[in-house]
Amino acid sequence: MNLTPKDLLDAGVHFGHQTKRWNPRFKGFLFDHRQGISIIDLIKTHDCLEKAYTFLENLVADGDDILFVGTKRQAQEIVREAASSTGMPFCVNRWMGGTLTNFETIKRSISKYKRYQEMESSGELGKMHKKEASAIKREMERMNRNFEGISHLDRVPKAMLVVDVNYEDIAVAEARRLGLKIVALVDTNSDPSLVDYPVPGNDDAVKSIRIVIETLVEAIQSGLSQRDSRRINRGQQQLAETRAGIPTPALALAEQLETEADAEVGSVDPIETVEPSETETN
Repeated sequence: MNLTPKDLLDAGVHFGHQTKRWNPRFKGFLFDHRQGISIIDLIKTHDCLEKAYTFLENLVADGDDILFVGTKRQAQEIVREAASSTGMPFCVNRWMGGTLTNFETIKRSISKYKRYQEMESSGELGKMHKKEASAIKREMERMNRNFEGISHLDRVPKAMLVVDVNYEDIAVAEARRLGLKIVALVDTNSDPSLVDYPVPGNDDAVKSIRIVIETLVEAIQSGLSQRDSRRINRGQQQLAETRAGIPTPALALAEQLETEADAEVGSVDPIETVEPSETETN
């Protein structure tokens, strides 16, 4: 990560909200209150950004995806561009309740949307009755707003990248319920304990949002470049273990149980053979 605290200062990342709106749980990331404005400690912001950078890089390199969420006006285009450049799913129009917690229902709606798209591309929609075709087109427009960025999502991602946890409170609550890791740009009016990797900073200024998101995009791109090599390394390691005859965990457990059983049998005293007496013989 080539970003410095000076770069964050130039982008205005240190400007928080008015003092009367600050969240006491943000105190650990606060530098001072100046002229009624809360000032963020950029040294701590830089440290948090490095931790988030490393986490996202490793997560993506291991083959997992990140869901970008930024539906506030200042963040929409930045988040859309960032997610599109990395091929990651995103939500920038409106967060639909249950997108994560009711994902199977969302998947059925996405399948319906894709079916409409196929009908339109094949010309089947043009052959339908005008009123029916118009109703389908209106529904497609609504679906496009709702599913833009997640239409190719086939499973719940492992992590979420959020701009403004207060504004995206429903998305954050769903991610926490499912145990997803959350990386978020957190301002002075928010609770940083709600997320796993908070990045303290101004979440209202476009310049501030852009510099943080672009830095995290670098981490994702770095992870993508390592993804294939890690997959190859894992395959080679598994192949080497197979050739070396290293037992699988299940086989190792079975062998251990068999060894313990043999030991128990060997510990039993042998049955003594009693010779018959002369009286019994006669």
